[in-house]
Amino acid sequence: MSGDETDLCDAAALSPAPSWWVFQDSGAHRSPSDDTLPELPPAPPWRRFRPTADCEPLDTPVPADSWEVDRKLGARRAGTLDHAVIDVINAAVQLRRPLLVTGQPGTGKSSLAYQIAAELGLGRVLWWPVVSRTTLRDGLYDYDAIGRVQDAPSGPGADGAHRPLPDVSRYLTLGPLGTALLPWKRPRVLLIDELDKSDIDLPNDLLHIFEEGEFRIRELERLGQSRRAVSVGTADHGAPAVVRDGRVRCVEFPLVVITSNGERAFSPAFRRRCLEVELAAPDERRLAAMIESHFGTGLDERTLELVRSFLEERGDGSLAADQLLNTVHMLTNGAADADEASWARLRSSLWRDLASDSAP
Repeated sequence: MSGDETDLCDAAALSPAPSWWVFQDSGAHRSPSDDTLPELPPAPPWRRFRPTADCEPLDTPVPADSWEVDRKLGARRAGTLDHAVIDVINAAVQLRRPLLVTGQPGTGKSSLAYQIAAELGLGRVLWWPVVSRTTLRDGLYDYDAIGRVQDAPSGPGADGAHRPLPDVSRYLTLGPLGTALLPWKRPRVLLIDELDKSDIDLPNDLLHIFEEGEFRIRELERLGQSRRAVSVGTADHGAPAVVRDGRVRCVEFPLVVITSNGERAFSPAFRRRCLEVELAAPDERRLAAMIESHFGTGLDERTLELVRSFLEERGDGSLAADQLLNTVHMLTNGAADADEASWARLRSSLWRDLASDSAP
């Protein structure tokens, strides 16, 4: 990056936030229980959803502590994102559209979800990691039919009548996507991590959910009028929710962050329903902010020199930011104090070229 480009980035980072921004990359960490939270603008008419009958909107569960956010983000600093990126994030918040985030590994794609949730006070991030075997059902809910049968009483009762199966609610748990679609008063943040690793059908399977904001649980629909309200487990762990008539429908569509390492292309139909942003490899300013977040304020000369060396060696993006954080941690633990040759060997091992085809 040239000197002029760096000056422009620094000026952008220091300029006032536009009035329409809700998320400002301020570094704030808010809890859903705070007295004052940023007010989210109403969704456009075509992205508003009506709750099911007799459904009371839910309050966001308050996390027991901030450990998860602190581990992911450290002591957050303001101004770590480019203004162009923040523009798209705020557009996704206002339009209630999923945010498709692409970029090299280690550029902070997954961290965006935690930044948004922490600054807007939207509670714990609902994390859905995707692998090649992941299906839509995995994200919506899990029904342990085998466990229910195994727990069933064997043989007839004392009166000779067939004994019923255990209560279905004990064996049904909403997944991250299913939990995000509950009728929350304020939208939850859902992180669909590494969607490009999925089976070819999963992105298109999500289209109906993205448009309609609801899904049905057949196992509960079969209960009919005999039991309209059923309490089930959720991805919030220990915070059950009531599902009525076998249907889950949102009131506020969740803020969905989808990450991709670019290992596959998505269909035009899928991309039309998302807002896309690509995170560039962090520059010196962003790397310094990351280090300060995790290791405290003020970078000494050895750390600054390490950042500059990292940028020179990274080149076209063959190194990830977490490789630099690992190296800074070893530096602070005294690994560079022995002799320069040993430190150079260790640093070379930690900065292994991720684009290389050779085995580590």
